[in-house]
Amino acid sequence: MSDQQPLAPSPVPPLPPYQPVVPDPAVPAVRKDRRVLRAVLRWGAAVLVFAAAGVSTAYGVTRTDRTDLPGLATASDGRWDYPEIVRPPLPSGRPGPFAEVNSSGAHYADLRALVLPAPAGAVEDKALRGEDGWLATGTFLAEYAKKDERTEFAHRLADHGLRHVAARGWTTQDGTHTRIYLLQFGSAVLVDDLFEHTVVHYGPGYTVRGAGASEYAAVPGGSTLEDVTETAFAESKPYGAEQVRQGYLSAGDTLAVIIQSRKGAAPAVPFHQTMTLQAELLD
Repeated sequence: MSDQQPLAPSPVPPLPPYQPVVPDPAVPAVRKDRRVLRAVLRWGAAVLVFAAAGVSTAYGVTRTDRTDLPGLATASDGRWDYPEIVRPPLPSGRPGPFAEVNSSGAHYADLRALVLPAPAGAVEDKALRGEDGWLATGTFLAEYAKKDERTEFAHRLADHGLRHVAARGWTTQDGTHTRIYLLQFGSAVLVDDLFEHTVVHYGPGYTVRGAGASEYAAVPGGSTLEDVTETAFAESKPYGAEQVRQGYLSAGDTLAVIIQSRKGAAPAVPFHQTMTLQAELLD
């Protein structure tokens, strides 16, 4: 695929049936041994997705080619109008994160350019841009409410060799506040271990600020990305002044954390849309 070619949005009718991703034969297959660690979690997540399929919102992302990253501009069903999304270029001679020759699952493209852009009309949170686009680890950890959990999480991140944090945040006109954090490590194995045993171990591993008890929330269409493991949680009723939704993606050497909150209730559709597009961008 061409990393520099703008990817034109595909028109999406309201509430279309989900179409599975069609793999590109030009992209090398992923080494099976690198995905063994993820297999159990992925199958467990798949069971939950199928169980929730009957009551989940029936919408999906249509991707006819791996290079297409539609912004899903149709907003009639609550989706946001994302701009044209362009994958950043890879350094010369470097493979994609899931190429067979890339045993560590490294994202060689600039991590800062892999954070999903804000949708049309949103006000960006400049505090999350950080210095030179890199965010201090402490700013990310401030998302979590309990001091002892922040301390433990900080140790976990250090033990797993956290290298960089890139982030972006925004608030849309309806008051939904979105924060996306990309945490990069030395290999996919480290991210898989952190994902499975820390951040989503039998539910959210740590308490997000403002969130009460949370329950698993299926992301329609998410399970079709073979190389990205994802899970999401929504604060269950009764919640306080805001409802909080949180999602986690394990994508090669990168862990993505997506948090959305809104006074009253945080709508599911734009959260699912944001999760899916960020997963596609890291795939």
